[in-house]
Amino acid sequence: MQNSGTCHCGFVQFEVSTDIDHVRVCDFSICHQRGALIFRVPDDALRLKTSLSQLSLYEWGSRTAKDYFCPRCGILPFRRPSAPTPQELAQGVKPFDGWAINARCLHGFDPSGVPVRKVHGRKISHT
Repeated sequence: MQNSGTCHCGFVQFEVSTDIDHVRVCDFSICHQRGALIFRVPDDALRLKTSLSQLSLYEWGSRTAKDYFCPRCGILPFRRPSAPTPQELAQGVKPFDGWAINARCLHGFDPSGVPVRKVHGRKISHT
């Protein structure tokens, strides 16, 4: 299914091809405060209509995650997830090479129609 999305002001525009069967909510401090409903897609499922060079980038902790924000309204429409920590790798978490999309930025998407998976980011060592 093709979905179009934007940030709040419409400066950041993108399309994503996927069926959304769940969203993720993380309890890590930055994730909790931003309140995004995230779902992951492979690299080729996202088509950017606004160049990444026009967006603000925030990196923290291991600097492997790339959080892209609209420089005008501050909304995070998508991000590159962080690489697994040594703790996560030891638990069998596989690296993910794709995008994490903020479902709240998709036009016409009703998040109440899909299950919510809780991610316990506060339990993961982010150093």
